[in-house]
Amino acid sequence: MTDLRIRPAAHTDLDSVLAFWKTAAEGTSISDDRNGVERLVARDPEALILAEQGGELVGTVIAGFDGWRCHLYRLAVHPERRRQGIGSALLAAAEERFVRLGGRRADAMVLVRNETAHHAWSAAGYGPEERWRRWVKPLVD
Repeated sequence: MTDLRIRPAAHTDLDSVLAFWKTAAEGTSISDDRNGVERLVARDPEALILAEQGGELVGTVIAGFDGWRCHLYRLAVHPERRRQGIGSALLAAAEERFVRLGGRRADAMVLVRNETAHHAWSAAGYGPEERWRRWVKPLVD
């Protein structure tokens, strides 16, 4: 995993990130567009964390902290680069950020159907919280 660089995203990265998610991420959200990601980076410039290798974007994670809880979204690694420690490096950076901000527990959004992700999250020490269910309401059409 030589030359792996972990850093916060900049506004100039956003188009690349959106294109990357089409290849490397499962599912979509109403916020997965240029405006949604711009608002994220404007509100919390360190929340969107990128992994680069050889100058190429190879992974992402969103490490959102609202002052009370730590939330992980969009952990994605390029399909040809998986199982090389990139996801682990991204999670380590996210968890370090949370600890620095005073966070005490992290949770992750993981699709039920994404069995590959279940194994990765489990290996990183995360487990499903079966007592809770996410309830969602779109605020715009």
